[in-house]
Amino acid sequence: MILNERDTDEGLLVSVCDPDIMGETFEDGPVSITVEEGFYGGETVSEDEVVDSLTRCSVANIVGEDSVEVAVEHGFIDEENVLDVDGTRHAQLLWL
Repeated sequence: MILNERDTDEGLLVSVCDPDIMGETFEDGPVSITVEEGFYGGETVSEDEVVDSLTRCSVANIVGEDSVEVAVEHGFIDEENVLDVDGTRHAQLLWL
């Protein structure tokens, strides 16, 4: 998985994606997701590193089968809140 962390005024912003979908665009009606290098690009990391990052973040954007599955398996995202956009999975996490 590819992980990117950014410190913002609102806290840690995390983006996670599967490497095989970098640069792809997924569309489903009015919903469109482009997995852009500028936002999702970062380091290739292990599942444990993704879990650690999601534990510390304020907001996360997660896209791709494997990346979303990690977030679901570790209890960060409820399965019923995962979107399917043109055959790929997408989820957002916001800690309040």
